[in-house]
Amino acid sequence: MLQIDSTKTLLNGIEMPRFGLGVYKMTDSKQAVEAMTTALRAGYRAIDTASFYNNEREVGEAIRESGMNRQDLFITSKVWNNDQGYDETLRAFEKSLQLMEVDYLDLYLTHWPKPDTYQDTYRAIERLYDEKLIRATGVSNHEQHHLETLFAKANVKPMVNQIEHHPYLTQVALREFCQSENMAVTAWSPLGRGRALEDPVIVKLAEKYRKTPAQIIIRWHLQNDTVVIPKSVTPSRIESNARVFDFELEQLDMHMIDTLNRDERTGNHPDTFPYDDPRYNR
Repeated sequence: MLQIDSTKTLLNGIEMPRFGLGVYKMTDSKQAVEAMTTALRAGYRAIDTASFYNNEREVGEAIRESGMNRQDLFITSKVWNNDQGYDETLRAFEKSLQLMEVDYLDLYLTHWPKPDTYQDTYRAIERLYDEKLIRATGVSNHEQHHLETLFAKANVKPMVNQIEHHPYLTQVALREFCQSENMAVTAWSPLGRGRALEDPVIVKLAEKYRKTPAQIIIRWHLQNDTVVIPKSVTPSRIESNARVFDFELEQLDMHMIDTLNRDERTGNHPDTFPYDDPRYNR
């Protein structure tokens, strides 16, 4: 029976929460800290940030303000494209630790598979793992061919792949590949940036189960064995998104959501990401 504190066992035996808070675009400092502390008080035990989000300092503040023990939380961050490379990644990681005022991270990811650097970036992540500065290794937005390239040389395989995944982008082939390699999949933009919430199928299921459309989609992710990190800065929605452990979607209804796939992205495709676009540089 899934609970708010249910975990997924990673390749090295580390327990990763199946449910957490995504903090992308939480740029207002006070609002970000309030959202994170609200989530922690509501039972969330994982926070997913990145250097690109520019709120790692707020993550650290929320951890301290919550009064919770650091070891009871699972904190993820990511190295941004401009900081990729072996030495550069090590420096970026150190900066992330300093901003959060923590001694280690539970999971550290390559944010995007930037050509010519993502392999060196992952080598640095392996070193951080060897030095016990992170508890698990991973990547984000990596396609199968990126993963296979890493596997060819990795001493420690990536344990997590964070990808865009929602009812309009189910990524079945990639998820099945990750599963075959014992990699956990985390869904970013799990609600399709809100687009899937108004889908007639989702709305009808929400009425059937007397739940919100967001709760239906989050539950669908969980029952698909996907780690899910819905983002909200609204306290009531943060609390509502966590109320998904008192019901279960029937298999037919799971299938109905599966069939909504359009291969429709809200973000970039990893193979065509505009790595040289000034909007993504800092």
